[in-house]
Amino acid sequence: MTTPSYTPDPTPYVRRDVNPVRILTFTIDGRDVSAREDETILSVARQNGIFIPTLCHLDGLSERGACRLCIVEVKGAPKLLPSCVTLPRQDMEVTTNSDRVADYRRKILELMYSERNHVCSVCVSNGHCELQNLSVVLGMTHVRYDYIYPKHAIDASHERFSVDHNRCVLCQRCVRVCDEIEGAHTWDVMGRGITSRVITDLNQPWGSSETCTGCGKCVQVCPTGALSEKGKSVAEMIKRRQFLPYLQMMRREGRRAVAEGIR
Repeated sequence: MTTPSYTPDPTPYVRRDVNPVRILTFTIDGRDVSAREDETILSVARQNGIFIPTLCHLDGLSERGACRLCIVEVKGAPKLLPSCVTLPRQDMEVTTNSDRVADYRRKILELMYSERNHVCSVCVSNGHCELQNLSVVLGMTHVRYDYIYPKHAIDASHERFSVDHNRCVLCQRCVRVCDEIEGAHTWDVMGRGITSRVITDLNQPWGSSETCTGCGKCVQVCPTGALSEKGKSVAEMIKRRQFLPYLQMMRREGRRAVAEGIR
């Protein structure tokens, strides 16, 4: 029996099941919008000034669909769909803020709070936290689920940064920015379900990592106080993301060059 040969795909970011030239028309919250076939519902909504909450999405990084806060209703679909990884279809009808969607988003937020130890009053990102801000915007007033109170460790072995797994929401922004932008792939995810957590290298202390470049990009893209700079006290950790627009432009140019190279 002959083993079929395998040729690696040189263009992992170019989707071949969609046509980036074809323009579709559909509706979001009753508004007629148009989009390329390779754009997501989330990106089209933001282009048209329609707010959809997210925690894992960040311009310049690939989509992961991890937080599920961007769920929307699509007419005819039996379940809610994550808008960050759902492509539009011709004449699709999308609803972004129905009572059902709003209720599910609050439930997702409450589960995030119950699974970890998010104590805002003693957090370095208090007042600058995306999870905290979304809780206010989405009207979450209390948590209806029992708190698990896990005993997660804090890794402060790095000379400049620390990671507090108690505040991690597993958005995987750190994993993606380290892999896709810095090219080090120091971060990854270990475990399953509520036992999952981000790790450096093969679950080694951050300070002993042989791949970490110390660039700090992971710290700056973290939406909560899970990743922070040492020396910051309560409410002092303000994230700086000025580097992302430039890197996003460079990545877009790289994709275009790859796409033109395979034609």
